[in-house]
Amino acid sequence: MSIIKISHLTKKFKKLVAVDDVNLDIEEGECFGLLGPNGAGKTTLIRMITAVSPPTVGDIWVDGLDIKKSPREIKCRLGVVPQIDNLDEDLNVIQNLRTFARYFAIPAREANTRSMEILRSIQLEDKIKAKIDELSGGMKRRLLIGRGLINNPRILMLDEPSIGLDPQAKHMVWRKLKELKSQGVTQLLCTQNMEEAAFLCKRVAVMHQGKIIVIDSPPALVSRYIGGRIWEIEFEPAEHDGLVAELHRRKLEFEEAADVLYIFKYSDGQTDGLPGHTRPATLEDVFFKLTGRSLLE
Repeated sequence: MSIIKISHLTKKFKKLVAVDDVNLDIEEGECFGLLGPNGAGKTTLIRMITAVSPPTVGDIWVDGLDIKKSPREIKCRLGVVPQIDNLDEDLNVIQNLRTFARYFAIPAREANTRSMEILRSIQLEDKIKAKIDELSGGMKRRLLIGRGLINNPRILMLDEPSIGLDPQAKHMVWRKLKELKSQGVTQLLCTQNMEEAAFLCKRVAVMHQGKIIVIDSPPALVSRYIGGRIWEIEFEPAEHDGLVAELHRRKLEFEEAADVLYIFKYSDGQTDGLPGHTRPATLEDVFFKLTGRSLLE
């Protein structure tokens, strides 16, 4: 059952088409990843789903509600975890949660109870009265997630939830998101971290130039576009033409970037005698193959 349904959604800013005829169904209870380079349209799409920016064309239904008719009700069912830390540094940890609860008209006593439960669940109960600038980066990200849960949302919108975190803090955040998924909270994860998407998401959509170009599970995408392995050849400029000619002769599928050749979907024996090495294929390889390796802004 779809908890978010998007039909022929377009967003224009004068002559710029930021989101171009997007159709998307997100299932209740899944963690769905939205991937794409800078400028792909991810943030614009999220802003429309969260009723912050109106669509130019198209329809959005969230939990059965039409976003054009019921934006306030939809916002009450969403939890939002922004990429940028916007915690109030004038307030301590629990005050940040209690204050945010007022936006949802949660009574003070219930807000306090929820805040305490959330702090225990994100392992910050010993930081109740700590100031925000006393928290580590990982603690701040956990608190942002906790703040996004204060209204008991059915859907959690996450924008780069582990950005800037060290490995220990990153995995702590990931474990919390896995726990929330097991509790039935639907998650829409906007990320450029392919490892994060592969670890957390049941399905992902890759956006490029305002369009969704593919949707599937991470393993299925790797299998379809890359295969199980990738062969990498680092070369000197003088070797380039000869190597490329040999790959064409062997009818191998490949791409090149800077001084590296990447070979996909090859069979046993096809790379015999070639320089280089093999490694497991990843979702990041799919991302580069579909959106390119050049820097986009």
